[in-house]
Amino acid sequence: MAFASMSADDANAHLVKWLPDPDYSTQVNYLRQTPSLLKVSPEYGPDQTISPGEEFTSFRTFVLPHDSYDRERKGLAMRRMYKTLAPWTTENPLMMHARFADWERVKTAIDQAAEVGFEMVILTFGSGFNIEDDSEEYLAEMKRYADYAKSMGVEIGGYSLLASRSIDASIDVVMPEGMRPTFGNSPCIESEWGQAYFRKLYNFYEKSGFTLLEHDGSYPGDVCASEDHPGHKGLNDSRWNQYRTISNFYKWSRSKGIYLNIPDYYFMTGGSKIAMGYREVNWSLPRNEQLVHARQNIYDGTWEKTSTMGWMFVPLTEYHGGGEAATIEPLNEHLAHYEMMMASNLGAGVQACYRGPRLFDTEETKNMVKGMVDWYKEHRQVLEGDIIHLKRATGNDLDYWLNVNPSGEEKGMLMVYNPTNHEITKKIKVPLYYAGLTDQTKVTTKSGESTNLRLNRDFSVEIEVTVPGNGDSWVLFQ
Repeated sequence: MAFASMSADDANAHLVKWLPDPDYSTQVNYLRQTPSLLKVSPEYGPDQTISPGEEFTSFRTFVLPHDSYDRERKGLAMRRMYKTLAPWTTENPLMMHARFADWERVKTAIDQAAEVGFEMVILTFGSGFNIEDDSEEYLAEMKRYADYAKSMGVEIGGYSLLASRSIDASIDVVMPEGMRPTFGNSPCIESEWGQAYFRKLYNFYEKSGFTLLEHDGSYPGDVCASEDHPGHKGLNDSRWNQYRTISNFYKWSRSKGIYLNIPDYYFMTGGSKIAMGYREVNWSLPRNEQLVHARQNIYDGTWEKTSTMGWMFVPLTEYHGGGEAATIEPLNEHLAHYEMMMASNLGAGVQACYRGPRLFDTEETKNMVKGMVDWYKEHRQVLEGDIIHLKRATGNDLDYWLNVNPSGEEKGMLMVYNPTNHEITKKIKVPLYYAGLTDQTKVTTKSGESTNLRLNRDFSVEIEVTVPGNGDSWVLFQ
């Protein structure tokens, strides 16, 4: 029962609390306030009425003991836990966010996705897609979209905003005095409107053939003191009932193979991906600055999330301002930057929202995009492995990380990026312990050169790399 954050600790803070233990009289803290007593309990409710013969099921809490204080090792344990308990988080389709939802431009997006190897088209926010239109005509049209996408080997999905909007006073959450909704406004899921909204979602995915939902403004845990909504009695059961409604829908979606992009911590109820961790207005910065902060976001976001659990962003068209200096269109005029954006994301096994009306505009652009996708799919197993954090991007020197997959033939791939305008040559100590290598390794560089190296006693090797200005390089370990 986690919500209202994209951080595990924060999302769980509504139920999981460390408190002082009054029976711990020998603690060093003079005031005996050491947080050593774990309490797991909802702040409100559940306040449920259970009729004879009915069952009540509570939330579940998973406790993960760590074996050290090392940040990487603790993060690896968390990532392993999610891959084990929520394996849908390892699904990682290449996604295009189609800027417009009319048939001709969606068909173009599907055709282009199929040509270059993208695996999913999402009818993005502001595209004109309306999942709340439950007319038979609209559902039939969306079924046509899905059938065509399937015929091209591409999946299709769409966007819907739930909270962070107001419907009207009779529908919106009624907050206790001194409290306000998390997003400023929010409808109550257990109002008449909320119940109808979820009926429309179930109906849409049962009839349309769509296989993704990007659910923005997901339920953030707002309570509701209204006593007029049909789905809850009052304040005390309002959070429990609303969370149950949305989590049941997510679990149903997962059972139907529907992929869930949710910018909130719903991994344990079917969510596959949240934002890696960025502020949207940063995508209005100049292009070269976007590259640096993209790799910073990936580096920072993968300490506790796997690369497949977080999405990034690529503004093919203008997004939150910035004008020509911030966008990639026309694509062929900014081809090198487009390629580096793909290299920065795919080189970490991270999928981005490539948001625009098209993925390519010339044959040269198409060849670049397809080449990057082909390279990614060739090395997908290791690129979607765990990231070992080595050197965070600063914008004035090389930055790099190591992708590892000890169970694969390709055990590790070192990705190195050069944000400067000049070539840089540097020796890098690469730790291969988490790659599962112990004695020796076959090393292959981006240029195709291969050699065999013996590992040092600390399971590392030293590699010299030369990276062109505003370019990247990689080294494969087998």
